[in-house]
Amino acid sequence: MVSEQECYNALILSRVGFFHLPAILKLLDKMGSATEVVEHSKEIREMLPDASDRLLALFQDLDEPKRRAAAEMAFCQEHQIKVLTMGDEAYPQRLKECADAPIALFFRGNTDLNAGHVINIVGTRKVTQYGRDLISRFVSELRELCPETLIFSGLAYGVDIVAHRAALEKGFDTIGVLAHGLDEIYPRAHRETAISMIAQGGLLTEYFSHTKADKINFVRRNRIVAGCADATVIVESAAHGGGLITCGLARSYNRDVFAFPGAIGQPYSEGCNNLIRDNGAMLLTSAHDLVKAMGWEDSSLLHRAQKQGIERTLFPNLSEEELQIVEALHSNGDMQLSPLSVQASLPVARLSALLFEMEMKGVVRIIAGGTYHLLG
Repeated sequence: MVSEQECYNALILSRVGFFHLPAILKLLDKMGSATEVVEHSKEIREMLPDASDRLLALFQDLDEPKRRAAAEMAFCQEHQIKVLTMGDEAYPQRLKECADAPIALFFRGNTDLNAGHVINIVGTRKVTQYGRDLISRFVSELRELCPETLIFSGLAYGVDIVAHRAALEKGFDTIGVLAHGLDEIYPRAHRETAISMIAQGGLLTEYFSHTKADKINFVRRNRIVAGCADATVIVESAAHGGGLITCGLARSYNRDVFAFPGAIGQPYSEGCNNLIRDNGAMLLTSAHDLVKAMGWEDSSLLHRAQKQGIERTLFPNLSEEELQIVEALHSNGDMQLSPLSVQASLPVARLSALLFEMEMKGVVRIIAGGTYHLLG
């Protein structure tokens, strides 16, 4: 568990380096923790010989960042908000793999951000009835195939809010990534849905309280929507829009992108159709298409098998990667996804897929707290 002091120092770095993220992340990687960076802020040139003058200038006066960080820590404690730093196991590990991951995140909710399967659903703010029907059908199908999937979106008008509400209705946990602090909900019309999400998913942001929902913040938060997920699903989009930005970010992170096609000539189908035409997204017609393309079929089979009381196959044949996981669990005992990823030397996304296969074979079992236990 990350200490309160490390959270405080991570917030200081968030304030100092908000517009200089690559340099701060490089420094953080070099020195190992936010606390080390802050405590040696006058010795950065010694720690990082190639540090730029601009980077050094950021640390000349830390009074304001320290004051703001202390105030935010108090705000979070008062409102049951978790501060997630990169050293925290609860920090989204898929996002951590991205070069522009936030130094710290604020989370209010009750779900595991490192679920085995994570998607986001994005698209136009002017969703049509066609788009609403697609989302409803897709989420219903996904519930039957992969009921443990975590669904991200941005709590905005249109596709976002329709996706969140469909997820809640079908029993999925769903995460809203905000473009402002957790002291308010924007748009206010979505407040009731947001409150429901806190009990069935959560709200996530990199922004301090009292941050206005400026246009640039919505663009910036899209990298979190894209980076936290294994796959991006775009439902409807004009030729230009925020959903397409999220798709571009997802591809830059080597994540899969899927698009529902629309009628030729319809303005809010143009963006999706163009993506499919230009090989920027895979054609999506159903949840089954997604499950098959992502290699999540074993998860689907496991779900059906468990409903029938079949939880183990005899004499499972294990691959080399699966043996790495077995060895890691045998040597270290029960582990959550993030530390297991490190011990088994496997990326989180690949590890998640393998664990589902191994669960079906009866080799591992997930227990309380998202911890994996080796059977036998």
